[in-house]
Amino acid sequence: MENLPYDAVIIGGSNAGLSAAMSLGRALKRVLIIDSGLPCNRQTPHSHNFITHDGWRPAEIHGVAKTEVLNYDTVQWLSDTVSAVTGSNNQFEVTVDRQSNIIKAKKLLFATGIKDLMPNIPGFAECWGISVIHCPYCHGYEYRGQTTGIMMNDEHAADFARFIQNWTPDLTLFTNGPSKLTPEQTHATLNRNIRVIENSITGIDQSGGQITQIRLADGRVHFLDALYARVPFEQHCRIPEQLGCKLTEQGYIEVTDQKRTTVPGVFAAGDNTSPMRSVAAAVGAGNLAGAMMAHELINEA
Repeated sequence: MENLPYDAVIIGGSNAGLSAAMSLGRALKRVLIIDSGLPCNRQTPHSHNFITHDGWRPAEIHGVAKTEVLNYDTVQWLSDTVSAVTGSNNQFEVTVDRQSNIIKAKKLLFATGIKDLMPNIPGFAECWGISVIHCPYCHGYEYRGQTTGIMMNDEHAADFARFIQNWTPDLTLFTNGPSKLTPEQTHATLNRNIRVIENSITGIDQSGGQITQIRLADGRVHFLDALYARVPFEQHCRIPEQLGCKLTEQGYIEVTDQKRTTVPGVFAAGDNTSPMRSVAAAVGAGNLAGAMMAHELINEA
């Protein structure tokens, strides 16, 4: 790699990172994108709710975006994993696994996403992003009117079940253990013809990521086409925290409206900053982050 400092190093080359790189490239800034090649939506067969690319495979969207971004002369790509970052605003030093030299950068953008933590239910991980889904705007249309479950057991479960009923009337709420719904919530849910089942889920039978049925602790099985689930997560990359970036109570990197973190010169965009997990949201966030980074670089020149 070159010894001169890059104007910006972008860690994470999926939708948010590529979008930011385009903004920076169009501002004539020297950019290096470092990507490990493991986007969080790599198992999802098709991406939806993103105009001009609705129904495309995530890899197809990424391939076109990468080609377009790398058409800008000042933007470069490095397939590698960042192992450490030190320094401060305008004097960052980035270490990667497969390069011996230090990469210098004036600004940093973390577009590193989050890591979903799968429950210990056989078959769950194999279906994640295919028929075990998190977002009705990304997947609900494809499962409209079909036999659907929700695995959820918190104060939001009743409201979420009512929400998902917009897409299908054939709905069961699996609390996967003793229900935490209030009596009022339970009554309202049952009155909407949404079934509530408290038995623990012991396994998901599937073929190629498509659910055929779920198995319960009492030996019963339920045939399903799709299962909505909210799973816990952690930051995919811990380096922002090591640099001093503050996290929100929910575990996202705290950013301003201009995608600045609490550490000067460090920006973040995409799934690592927001529960709005979609390609469109990531592209928009990256576009803004790149523009704000370019603005800051120009003002400091």
